[in-house]
Amino acid sequence: MNTRPLADEIRPERLEDVVGQRHILGENGLLQRLLRRGTIPNMIFYGPSGTGKTTVANIIAKQTNRTLHHLNATTAGLADLRRVTDEVGTLMAPNGVLLYLDEIQYFNKKQQQSLLEFLENGKVTMIASTTENPYFYVYNAVLSRCTVFEFRPVSAQEVQPALLRGIRIMEQRSGLTARLDDGVLEYLAHTCGGDVRKGLNAVELLFHSAPVEGKTARLTLENATTVAQHAAMRYDREDDSHYDTLSALQKSIRGSDPDAALHYLARLLVAGDLLSPCRRLLVIASEDVGLAYPQAIAITKACVDAATQLGLPEARIPLAEATVLLATAPKSNSAINGIDAAMADIQAGRSGEIPDHLRDAHYEGAAKLGRGLTYQYPHAYPNHWVAQQYLPDELANAHYYTFGENKTEQAALQYWRRVKGGQ
Repeated sequence: MNTRPLADEIRPERLEDVVGQRHILGENGLLQRLLRRGTIPNMIFYGPSGTGKTTVANIIAKQTNRTLHHLNATTAGLADLRRVTDEVGTLMAPNGVLLYLDEIQYFNKKQQQSLLEFLENGKVTMIASTTENPYFYVYNAVLSRCTVFEFRPVSAQEVQPALLRGIRIMEQRSGLTARLDDGVLEYLAHTCGGDVRKGLNAVELLFHSAPVEGKTARLTLENATTVAQHAAMRYDREDDSHYDTLSALQKSIRGSDPDAALHYLARLLVAGDLLSPCRRLLVIASEDVGLAYPQAIAITKACVDAATQLGLPEARIPLAEATVLLATAPKSNSAINGIDAAMADIQAGRSGEIPDHLRDAHYEGAAKLGRGLTYQYPHAYPNHWVAQQYLPDELANAHYYTFGENKTEQAALQYWRRVKGGQ
C-alpha cells in the first residue's frame, strides 16, 4: 500500500510544472531568467505555506547539480551550518552546496549574523524561506546579500488542475474510479486558500472517506465540506495577514466602498479577532471621516462599546453598522493633516515662547510678570470673537488647518469668513 503523502508524490520536478508563481517562474520571470543564465544568487523565498517554496528550491538544486541540504531554523544551530560547509570541496559536494534554510525568521540576530561568514566567502549558496515579511524579520546585513522573491497564494483556478491530478493518482492507488458531485473540485480549490498542499491533503482525506459503490468512489460535496475545515483565508494575529487585513479595511472605508469594507471586517471576525477592528474603526472615524461628519466618532464609539459588551457572534452587528456608516459617510482628513503639520514643527524645534497674554494669570504675582495683562476675552465681543495673536511670535504666520471641501467644514468656513471679515 502506498503511504507516501499525496502532496509529496505530486511534487513537480520542473519549474514549468510548479503551480502558480508565474510572476517569478514564467518565461519572463526574474528567477527563470537567472537560472537560464546559470546565475544562482543567495535568495529569500517569502510567502505563505503550500505555495511552492520548498519545491522550487529542490528543482534549483537538481538543475544546477548542487548538493542540497535542508535545515529548519526552529531546530538548527551553528553546528549544523558547520557540518554543511564542511562538505564544500569534497566528493560529497563536487559542484557546491545549496543550503535551504526553512523559517529563517526563527534564527536570532546572532544566528543570522553567523550566516554572513558563509554567504560572503561563496562556499555555500543559501535559499532561505519564511512565511513572515523578511523586511521585518531578517536582519539587514543578511537581506543585503540576498535577492527576495515573493511567493503568492495560488489562485483557485490554478489549484484545480493540481487537485485533479491528485484525484487521478488516488484512483491509480486504489483501483477505484472517482465520481465527483458538481462543485466539489471548485469548492476544494477555493477553501484551500491558495495552499496547494492543503488542497491535496483534502483530496486524499476525501478519497479515503468516500462511500464506495462497486468500483466507484463518490466524492460528495457534503464530505468535501467536512474535510475542508478551514475557510479559504489566511489570517494570524501575529503575522503580515493581520496588518494587511486591517490596512485593507481602512483603505476600503477611506475609498467609500462598503462592500469591500464588510468583506475585510468579516475576515477579522471569522478569525475571532474582535479587538483589532474595534480599535481600527475608532481611528478611521477621526482620521478619514473626521470633521466631514463629526458625529461619526460618537456613533462608532457606541457601536464599539456595544460590540465589546456583546462579544462574538453578536458583536458583528454593531461593528457592521459602524463600518457601513464610515464607508458611506463624507470624508475629511483635515484634522489629521493639521495635527501632523503642527507636530512636525514642534519636532523640528519650531515652537517659541507662549505669548504673555495667553499664560496662566490665576496666581499672585502673575501681573508683575506681565502674565495675561493684554488678553482679550472673546465672549465679551460680538459673535464671541476678537482678533488677537495666539501662536508664538516665531510661528505667528503658521497655517496648519485647511477647511475640507465637505458641506460641514465649508459651512464653518463661510461662518468665520463673515465673522472675521475675510481674515
